[in-house]
Amino acid sequence: MSADDITVVHLMRHGEVHNPDGVLYGRRAGYHLSELGRQMADRVAEHLAGRDVTHVVASPLERAQETAQPVAKTHGLGLATDERLIEAGNVFEGKTFGVGDGALRRPENWKHLTNPFRPSWGEPYIEQVVRMMGALDAAKDAARGHEAVCVSHQLPIWIVRSFVEKRRLWHDPRRRQCTLASLTSFTYQGDRIVSVGYSEPARDLVPAHLLAGAKPVKGKSKAFGA
Repeated sequence: MSADDITVVHLMRHGEVHNPDGVLYGRRAGYHLSELGRQMADRVAEHLAGRDVTHVVASPLERAQETAQPVAKTHGLGLATDERLIEAGNVFEGKTFGVGDGALRRPENWKHLTNPFRPSWGEPYIEQVVRMMGALDAAKDAARGHEAVCVSHQLPIWIVRSFVEKRRLWHDPRRRQCTLASLTSFTYQGDRIVSVGYSEPARDLVPAHLLAGAKPVKGKSKAFGA
């Protein structure tokens, strides 16, 4: 296996967002990184400083762009934007969605919860797979023989990883291994993915209730940091 045949594409989840009202912000504009989120972005940029990163691209949403900027700056690169890296669409955007409160208590919203396999409350999983695989392939081509960083959002990252690792796409959101500012890394040999890795360079900065597998806390939904 030649080193020239190997390309690594890191799917990075953005850092913590300033969201004091606990809104499920989804694709809404105007949600920026918190001070802690900026620390997370800087931490990952430091972690990747010695890597052979030649391409940095992000979702068009502010929180993703702001997370990607320190990585691009560290490597002296411009920041590209790919619409395919955007957050998954969700009918609950703009609503609170905590445990024991918010949108789930309202009967008018229950119709959106009838089919977890599609899912009925938002963008179909298979559509997320198609666009995310397209974004991964584009980043791989842009950084061929080197490494790329793509900043995206929790659900699309987890769905495309599940697809590549041949798991079912429907799942328990509490079990996603995709914490804030984490890296899900796809190694390509030529045009074929040969391995998937996962790391959390900013784990010590992540609030405990947002770590993978953490028990939900009333008023602190993991969905806020999607």
